[in-house]
Amino acid sequence: MDQEDLKNIATIWFKAFNEHDLEKLLELYDDNAKHFSPKLKVREPQTNGLIEGKEALRNWWHDCFERLPTLHYQVNKLTADSEQVFMEYTRKVEGEDNMEIGEVLQITDGKIVFSKVYHG
Repeated sequence: MDQEDLKNIATIWFKAFNEHDLEKLLELYDDNAKHFSPKLKVREPQTNGLIEGKEALRNWWHDCFERLPTLHYQVNKLTADSEQVFMEYTRKVEGEDNMEIGEVLQITDGKIVFSKVYHG
């Protein structure tokens, strides 16, 4: 895939996330995708920050959307090569300070196989 294809997947990812459209979001992922997030380490310490598979992703994001109904990501920058896209965005939740986030999506055959979130 080329850089524009990967950026397009990221754009679709943001749209699905901001609409809290769990099914559309999950369609972007491989069945065995892995996801790492510092928030997982805090909220679900037994995972050590890493979950695997669509069902785990579904549970994680369903909980997130339920807890944070005003959650919205503002895209700041997308940078891609032939296998991954680095997304810089601002996490916005009503009543909370904004948080700057970086996230890498590793993509194989048009599906996200690994994602890793970076923030303080």
